[in-house]
Amino acid sequence: MAGDGERETARTSTSSGLPLSQEYGPESAAGRPSDSTGTAGSYPYTRGVQPTMYRGRLWTMRQYAGFSTAKESNARYRYLLEQGQTGLSVAFDLPTQMGYDSDAPEAEGEVGRVGVAIDSLADMEQLFDGIPLDKVSTSMTINSTAPILLALYVAVAERQGVSRAALSGTTQNDLLKEYIARGTYIFPPAPSLRLITDVVEWSSAELPKWNTISISGYHMREAGATAAQELAFTFANAIAYVEAAVARGMQVDAIAPRLSFFFAAWTDILEETAKFRAARRIWARLMKERFGATNEKSLLCRFHVQTAGSALTAQSIDNNVVRAAYQALAAVLGGAQSLHVNGKDEALALPTEESARLALRTQQVLAHEAGVAGTVDPLGGSWAIEALTDTIESEVLALIAETDRLGGAVAAISAGFPQRAIQDAAFAYQRDVEGGERVIVGVNQFVDEAVTTPPIARIDPAREREQVASLKSFRASRDTAAVAERLDAIKVAARGSENLMPHLISGVKAGLTVGEISGALREIWGEYRESLVL
Repeated sequence: MAGDGERETARTSTSSGLPLSQEYGPESAAGRPSDSTGTAGSYPYTRGVQPTMYRGRLWTMRQYAGFSTAKESNARYRYLLEQGQTGLSVAFDLPTQMGYDSDAPEAEGEVGRVGVAIDSLADMEQLFDGIPLDKVSTSMTINSTAPILLALYVAVAERQGVSRAALSGTTQNDLLKEYIARGTYIFPPAPSLRLITDVVEWSSAELPKWNTISISGYHMREAGATAAQELAFTFANAIAYVEAAVARGMQVDAIAPRLSFFFAAWTDILEETAKFRAARRIWARLMKERFGATNEKSLLCRFHVQTAGSALTAQSIDNNVVRAAYQALAAVLGGAQSLHVNGKDEALALPTEESARLALRTQQVLAHEAGVAGTVDPLGGSWAIEALTDTIESEVLALIAETDRLGGAVAAISAGFPQRAIQDAAFAYQRDVEGGERVIVGVNQFVDEAVTTPPIARIDPAREREQVASLKSFRASRDTAAVAERLDAIKVAARGSENLMPHLISGVKAGLTVGEISGALREIWGEYRESLVL
């Protein structure tokens, strides 16, 4: 019969290399534990963390944005909120992420380029000018300097008259993945873990609605990790953070409800949907069986998703609109709590206002027109989805077991285990692309004859000069004696074991800058230097 053969380019594996059966049937579920799926809102939460999911509340539409100066970023935030965005997600420039002020020699040429430049309390006030922090949830993608940026945020809220109890949002605050895949670390792992735990401890008492860590697999996936590696190394890091907090004397049920996760969504809809379902089940079982958590909220794997930046192509960028839409669909089918959709031009530059708006509209079409928000876990019960969920879970648990065997996440990172695994996966993927075994539309097949570069967002170099001048003016206006006193207090606390957060808040209120505080901590703790892993 015609059509019985298999296409030469037919997919026989997922984007991560997991084998795909030609057809799945009832035998795929044979031998599965009876509690593997259940219902949404009940253990092990495979189908969703809430019984009603999007019928009760849509996911937060949180478009990641930040560029140039605080004034310009504030204008973009207001625009996105006016267009229907329901939460802010702040991108900081590299100097801010790495603990350098905008006038530092290391910052030259990078100020405001890939995010907003934040040096001081004055900048943070400008960034959130006219934005009520008791009504808007804010996510901050910041790690090494996360405690300092959180201190600035708390200080701005106080100036707005907003109580700490009313603040909601997330600091990424996930340093271990920086050593694995991203690279914006400053300090060695031990003091970094201490800072993370300080934030968790302080926030559990002072910021009851704040997610203290967004434990991130996104950047590992962007570096080339498979779907299973993304989950496994993220959860291994999460285990390390929980263990550090417990060692500090905190109860697991006091901290776990405020942990959240950050994952990538790739274009392979079945694999990604299965990955998110597996993530909920794995985390629930880890918390219950490994840590003895009894608070139901401790068991919930709540996560933000961003569509895959590394899947965007510079060629034929309109194809990226389609990719991002399918990736967003996978996130929604998988039950994400918040979502960012990348702009089509982000393989070339920061998104223009127009592409940012289109990305937001993509989410709104999904929410209100596509019909996927009306029922819980719409692909649940599909033999293919259930089989892939089980397969991913099995691979993840094997990788976590190997990490445990090596002594946990910190020891495994020191041994280069996750780094090597991700490098091998990235190499295999790229080899398949270059060999034509993996089709990338517009790149290695179906290439457009004429490719034009559209207008892209450009950062005016004058903005860097303005930021440096503003910083110098801010420094000149400070009480130098108060600044010196607060800096000394931070150094004393860093040498000891006292929680640093109260000192950081006092410091930024006195006028200390991100670079000055980071420099003081460098002086005490030193800087981390990566060992090459091959």
